[in-house]
Amino acid sequence: MPIINRIADFHADMTAWRHHIHENPETAFEEFKTSDFVAEKLTTFGIEVHRGIAGTGLVGVLHGKDGPNGKSIGLRADMDALNMDEGNTFAHASKIPGKMHGCGHDGHTTMLLGAARYLSETRNFSGTVNFIFQPAEEGAGGGRRMVEEGLFDRFPCDMIFGMHNWPDLPPGEMVVKAGPIMAGADQFEIRVAGKGGHAALPHHAIDPVVIAAHIVTATQTIVSRNVSPIESGVISITQIHAGSAYNVIPQEVIMRGTVRALSHEVRDQLENGLRRIVETLPVAFGSSATLTYRRGYPPTVNHEGAPTNLAARVAAELVGADKVYDNVGPSMGAEDFAFMLQERPGCYVWMGQGGAALGCLLHNPAYDFNDEILPLGTSYWAKLVETALPVAA
Repeated sequence: MPIINRIADFHADMTAWRHHIHENPETAFEEFKTSDFVAEKLTTFGIEVHRGIAGTGLVGVLHGKDGPNGKSIGLRADMDALNMDEGNTFAHASKIPGKMHGCGHDGHTTMLLGAARYLSETRNFSGTVNFIFQPAEEGAGGGRRMVEEGLFDRFPCDMIFGMHNWPDLPPGEMVVKAGPIMAGADQFEIRVAGKGGHAALPHHAIDPVVIAAHIVTATQTIVSRNVSPIESGVISITQIHAGSAYNVIPQEVIMRGTVRALSHEVRDQLENGLRRIVETLPVAFGSSATLTYRRGYPPTVNHEGAPTNLAARVAAELVGADKVYDNVGPSMGAEDFAFMLQERPGCYVWMGQGGAALGCLLHNPAYDFNDEILPLGTSYWAKLVETALPVAA
C-alpha cells in the first residue's frame, strides 16, 4: 500500500503546519497557542472539537458514513515541547529561548492533523474516530490527567493507538510489537544524615559522604544480584549534593535518581530493594537516611491480539512486511501513553525517521523532525482507521 495520493497532495501544507509548530514550542500544560492552532485546523476540516481536557488538551470527533454506530477508535498525538535550547539555525528554528521541539511532537501533531483532514474529506469508515491531542507528555503526565478527567467516559474508544518517530530507524521502517515497548520511570531522593565536623578530625564526625558512596555501590547490586538476568531494570543515581567547603564534613548528603523497569513486578522489586538499602546500610555507620520515592509513568505495554495485529497488518501494507519489526528490544525511555493503554486495548508503534542519513537522536539540540515522513505517518493513521472501522459492503 503506497502513500495515499490525496495525502501526498497536501504534503506541503503539512510541512508548513509542522514548521509553524516547531517555531512556536510550548511546554507542559502551556500549549495554548498550539491548542488554538490544532482546534482551528480541526474546525476548518469540519470536525467537532472539544477543548479544556487536561487544560490545553483537546479531542476532535469525526463520524463515518453511517454516523455514530457504537464502534470507535482513538488516535493520540502529543503536543508539548522540551525545556531546552535549540542548536539549529534553519528558518523554522524555535523562536522561544529555552524551549524546543526536540522530540518530534510537532511532527506527531501534524500527522494526526493530516489524518483528520483526509478522513473528514473521505469518511470511508464506519463509526467514530476520536483524534486525541494530548498536552504534557514530557514528564508532566498529561496522558494520566486526560484519563483522570474522563477521556474515555466522554469519548469511548474500543481501541487506542499511539505513534512516535524513531531516529534509530531509517524512513520506511516501523516497529510494531506486542508486550512492553517502553519502560516505566520513577524518581527518588535519598537524604543521608551525618554529623558535621572538621575534615581533619573525621573521628569527631559522622561522614555522610562516605555513607552515600556505599549506598551508590550497594544500589547497583539490586539489578545485578536481585533481578533475574532475563528481566530488565535500571537504577541510576544522577545527582549527589553535599558540602560547602574543602575542609568541612557536611551535615547531610542529598542524592537523586531514576528507576526504570519493563514490568510492574520488577518495578516493585527495584523500589523495595532501594528502600531496604537506604533504611539499613546507614545504620552500620551510626547514621540514618530517608527515601522519598515517586512513581512516574508505568511501562508502556502493547496489548496482545487484535490491536497489535491490526497495527502490524496496516504497517506491513504501508511499508512492506520485511520493514516491520517485532523483534526489536524495548526502550528504557518512558511514555505516558502507558496510562491510556492501562484503560483501553491498544498499540504504540515506532516509525523510522532517521537512520544514518539524519541520525540525530531525540532530545538533542540539533534534532529536527523529518518532514519527508509526514505523508507516511498520515497514511498509516488513515488506513488504520479504514481497516479498523470498515464500511459495510
